[in-house]
Amino acid sequence: MADKKQYYVNMIEAKDGKMAEVLNFNFGGHHDIADMVARTHQAGLFEKDKYEKEFVLGMRFLHHVMKKNPDLDLFKEFAPQFEAFKQSVKAKLGCGCGCK
Repeated sequence: MADKKQYYVNMIEAKDGKMAEVLNFNFGGHHDIADMVARTHQAGLFEKDKYEKEFVLGMRFLHHVMKKNPDLDLFKEFAPQFEAFKQSVKAKLGCGCGCK
């Protein structure tokens, strides 16, 4: 398995010509997010690069939250469908880390 990676996420809102930080947090795991974006780009799934980035981040963030909160009622019905979707995505794109 790959080494654990650490990311710092900082979201800034641009409004009326001004920039304001709206949230920030640390995020980690063994997935290489840049590699995942590159794999998604190479697959040509999306018309715009920004969608590739949003897709990969959305998948990673949601998977991380679901994995850390497996008994949360909010995810009970959705978890099997998300797992099937995640496996389908991994079959098409791989994840670059050899995880299951």
